[in-house]
Amino acid sequence: MTAVHTRAPALTIRAGRRAFERLKRQPLSAADVHIVPGAAGGPKALGISGLDKAVFGDFLPRVPQERALIGSSIGSWRFAAVASTDDPGAQLARLADLYTAQRFAKGVSMAEVTRKSTLFLEELLSGCEDHILTHPWYRLSIVVVRSRGLLEHDTRGRLSLGLMKAISANMVSRRHLGRFMERGIIHDARAKTPVSRLVDFPSHVVALNRDNLLPALLASASIPMVMAGVRNIPGAPEGLYRDGGLLDYHLDLPYDQPGVILYPHFTDKIVPGWFDKSLPWRRGDATRLQDVLLVSPSPEYLASLPDRKLPDRKDFERYAGDDVGREKAWRNAIAASEQLGEEFLELVDSGRLRDRIRPL
Repeated sequence: MTAVHTRAPALTIRAGRRAFERLKRQPLSAADVHIVPGAAGGPKALGISGLDKAVFGDFLPRVPQERALIGSSIGSWRFAAVASTDDPGAQLARLADLYTAQRFAKGVSMAEVTRKSTLFLEELLSGCEDHILTHPWYRLSIVVVRSRGLLEHDTRGRLSLGLMKAISANMVSRRHLGRFMERGIIHDARAKTPVSRLVDFPSHVVALNRDNLLPALLASASIPMVMAGVRNIPGAPEGLYRDGGLLDYHLDLPYDQPGVILYPHFTDKIVPGWFDKSLPWRRGDATRLQDVLLVSPSPEYLASLPDRKLPDRKDFERYAGDDVGREKAWRNAIAASEQLGEEFLELVDSGRLRDRIRPL
């Protein structure tokens, strides 16, 4: 008798309580999805490029309807790319190519990283601004933070001291971060914001327009000590704006919507803020995430990749002096991610998604 070899699952599927119960009763339809969140995570986004292509190039277009795309950092860049064209798969591939081709010398300055990031966004999105702002289905929300206190400075000494104070305060309680930053959501004013009841931190909402689109995207990915902050986003309160992932790393937010929140993600857990990465007890709120369907690479899939993980920012150090090697590893991970998208579509189309869901 011939042995049957089955490939290990490429995806881990987890769902919040209400989404879990709903999807056990009825199969997932594109009509269920009104919000898609996108986490901060830098190059990790390249590692789920194939999943994004399946979601935005095949699944969601089956039911054209208004949908909110809310992202911080690279999440906002992914979604801007999706909304910038009628061919999201091609634009996502272009984003991955442009990101992979970036090279930074050892000891590169914040000003140089900022300059290259600005050129990156211009090359990816220049000429597409009106398409993003008038897309028939997608409504983009870009998450940023407005710096307070010592975080308002880009000089390394003051900024370092401010970050150390913020990290210490966060260890005591996440709510103390309100002394160091405020949340900003730059959103498509054709629809209400996809989140409500923002009472955890001082927050403000600003209408997205042609003048603030690229500045907001740049600010949303401006990691302190790596990139310079963006001063005075047009239409927003005056101040220095930085990476939205500082407060909302994995977007643990109070979503306001009627169906399932489809969340293509890098990992099978929700970490609230950037400073919580090393705090295993700090996880997403079950009430806020009760409608979330989290789709992420499985441990078995990650183990099959060139470096047994998704691309990440540390690869610039890991492959120091070997940009060709890093780019090869990243391109292999990008190519492999097509398997993630294929499996997602197969699970949806076959109805087997319900058999793979585990609690979030």
